[in-house]
Amino acid sequence: MTQDQEQAYELIVTNSEFSKFLRDEKGNPFLSEIFGIYPAKLSDIKNTTLKALSKIYKIEMYNFAMNLATIGLVNLTSQKVIEVLHYKDSQPDIPLSLKNLALEIAGNAPEVITALGSPPLTKSALMASTKTALNRTRCERSRHLCVAPTFIKNDKALWTIVDLTDLNIAGIRWTNVGLTGPAIITERKLQDDHVTDKFCDANSSIVRDGWKLNFQLTSSDGLEIQQVTFNGKPVLKSVKLVDWHVRYSNTDGFGYSDAVGCPVFSQAAVLANQPPKVSTINNALGKGFLLEQTYFNQDWPKPCNYNYVQKYEFYSDGRFRLSAASIGRGCGNDGTYTPIFRIAFDNTKNISNYQNGNWQAWDKEQWTLQSNNTSYYKDRFQFKIETQGAAYYMEPSRGQFPDGGRGDFAYTYVTKAKTAEGENNLITIGPCCNIDYHQGPEKFIEPNPEKLIKNDDFVVWYAPQLKNDDRVGHEYCWAESVLVNGRYEAKSYPCFAGPMFTPIKTE
Repeated sequence: MTQDQEQAYELIVTNSEFSKFLRDEKGNPFLSEIFGIYPAKLSDIKNTTLKALSKIYKIEMYNFAMNLATIGLVNLTSQKVIEVLHYKDSQPDIPLSLKNLALEIAGNAPEVITALGSPPLTKSALMASTKTALNRTRCERSRHLCVAPTFIKNDKALWTIVDLTDLNIAGIRWTNVGLTGPAIITERKLQDDHVTDKFCDANSSIVRDGWKLNFQLTSSDGLEIQQVTFNGKPVLKSVKLVDWHVRYSNTDGFGYSDAVGCPVFSQAAVLANQPPKVSTINNALGKGFLLEQTYFNQDWPKPCNYNYVQKYEFYSDGRFRLSAASIGRGCGNDGTYTPIFRIAFDNTKNISNYQNGNWQAWDKEQWTLQSNNTSYYKDRFQFKIETQGAAYYMEPSRGQFPDGGRGDFAYTYVTKAKTAEGENNLITIGPCCNIDYHQGPEKFIEPNPEKLIKNDDFVVWYAPQLKNDDRVGHEYCWAESVLVNGRYEAKSYPCFAGPMFTPIKTE
C-alpha cells in the first residue's frame, strides 16, 4: 500500500460505524475483508472541491457472513472519517488477490479439466473478477460472493462459477458464443489518462438549445448528468446508469453483474474507451443535441467481451430521452441485458401510473412491469411525474423510436430519495440473473415500503430487459467480425432501450 492508503486504512478501522458489523451479538468475529482503498472520485462524494478531493480516499469492505458491503470515505487532510454507508446484499468488486484465487480454484477443478479436455490456461480466462450468480446454489440462496472465470473453446464458452465464500466450485455451464474473427484493434482508442483527468476528476458543462447541465464520468455508475435546467428552470438533479445485469439461461440463471465507468481507479467491468461526445440532433424526433459515452472491453467483438453505449438526447422543445444499448457480442447467444437507470427529478411532488383509463397516484414506494398488457395515455405515456415547477409524461420504448429498439419491457421502481440509496456512486446493487423484479432497486423498497407524502423527493429507477438474438437476419444485441476487402471489420446490431420524457404544457 502507498502511504496515503495506509493512512486511510488506519483512520477507517478505528471508526465505530465502519466496524459496526465486524462481530455478532456475542462478540464472535465475522469473516470480513478490505477489498479496496482508492482515491475518491467526484461521483463518490458530493459537496466538495476538486482540491479537497485529492486527499479523500474510499475504502470498501465486504462481510462474507452477512453479504454486506461497507463503504467509508476519509479525508487525509483533516484526518477525519467523512461518511460510512452499509449496503445489505451487496458486494464490492473483488481485489486482485481474490481474482487470482478464483483462477487457481477454477484451473485445478477436476470438472473443468474434464469438460475442456485438458487443464486450462488461467491467463486466458475472461471475466474472472466480475460478480456472477448461479441460481439454486449458495451463490443465490445464501448470497455468497461468486465470480465466473470463463474459458473459450471453439464456438462455446465454459463458465466456472467459483464460490469465494466457501472456496469451491458452485457449478459449470456451457454457452454458445459462435465463431468470430480477431479483435478490431484499429477501432480501439483507449485514452485512459485523458479521460480520467478531464471527465472523471472534473465536471464538464453544456449550454445549448435552452438546456444547461453538468456531466461527469463516475467510477461505476456510467456518465452522470447533474443540475439539468431548461430555459432557466430546474428539471433534473441527477441521472446515471448504475448497473448492467447480463443473464444467460432463464432456467439455470447465471450471468454477470457489470458496471460501466472510468478507466482508472474504477470498479467498473467495462470501461470508458474515449471521452464523451456531443453532437447535433436533427431527425424525425426533432432538433437538439446528443451527449454520448461508449464503453467496451479491449478484445471486442470476440466472445465474452462487452460493448455498451449510453446516450442523453435533449430537444429544443423541452423533451429529453435517456437510453443505453448493448452492442454485443457478450458471452452467449441467449443473453438478456438489463441496464439500471437512476433518475432523480428536481423538487418532485407526485408520480402517477396510467391504469384503466385513469391516472393512479402512487402514495408509497412500489414497482410495476411494462408488459404487453400495459395501458398508455394517448397510446404513448405510462407515467406522469409532477415537480414543484413542471410536469412530464414518461414514454417507455415499445419499438417506436428510430434506433432499432424492440421495446423495453421495463421494471419501473419509485423510492424515496436518500443519500444512502444512490446519491453517491453505487457499487453493483443487484444480482445478475433473476427473471423477476429482483433487479436491485427493490432492496430500497422491501420489506416495508415507505409512504410517499406529497412533495417528498422521490427517485425513479428504470430497468429494461433486452433479449439478444444471433439468428441471421434477426440479430439484436449482437456483434461479429466480418471480412471486408481482405480486412476484418466489426458489424454490430445494437439493442437500445430507454424512456422519453415530454413536458406537460399548461392549457
